[in-house]
Amino acid sequence: MISVVILGSGNVATHLIHAFLKIDSINLKQVYTRNLKDVASLKSTVPTTNDLSLLEQADITIIAVSDDAIAAISSNIKNSLVVHTSGTVEMNALNNSGNKGVFYLLQSFSKEKEVDFTNIPICLEAENKNDLIKLEKLASLLQGTIYHLSSIQRKKIHVAAVFVNNFTNHMYAIAHDICEDHGVPFNILQPLIQETSQKIKNLTPKEAQTGPAKRNDTETIENHLNLLTKTQQELYLKITQSIQDHGKKL
Repeated sequence: MISVVILGSGNVATHLIHAFLKIDSINLKQVYTRNLKDVASLKSTVPTTNDLSLLEQADITIIAVSDDAIAAISSNIKNSLVVHTSGTVEMNALNNSGNKGVFYLLQSFSKEKEVDFTNIPICLEAENKNDLIKLEKLASLLQGTIYHLSSIQRKKIHVAAVFVNNFTNHMYAIAHDICEDHGVPFNILQPLIQETSQKIKNLTPKEAQTGPAKRNDTETIENHLNLLTKTQQELYLKITQSIQDHGKKL
């Protein structure tokens, strides 16, 4: 049995709480949040508090709050092993007096959308081997794929994740706008979206790249630009140039 305390009530914290409550080998001892209303639904299943001085001791204390709050909150924690879940904050940003670590879940979380932890990479970092073993044990109970990453590596992979997730989703949003403006259902693009994501399981992104920018099809590019708003044109041209430049470098 491994005991855990979670600080936070946002997307990551919420999914971890619900996952831990389903695993018999994990004793979720307590959940901390500044506003107890955020965890009111948990009152009957796990103790909650909004007072850091009343924090329970646990094998692992997980801080799952906004990046800019990690340092301040951790300075008030006296538990033996404190970890955060951020992709961009260094492990040494933790200000607790005890041991430090990182338990970073490389996934996009929304409270309304269930996640399958068996498909989530779990990136771990710790100050010593014993603490790393503890984190590995917890991660293995979630059945995710475990990676040992330094703070620098984690920051780099987080930037990469922004490109493949946040930026890609923004492209979807623009495509949705274009479809909506011209009375075409966005669902028409779903098979293409799925094919694109499936293709890079077997090909490198460079090998999978297609389209007018790759072919340097200036006539098609010009036709596309005539169909777009000024803002969309600027983005289209920058991405087109980036695709062409990337091809030359590789």
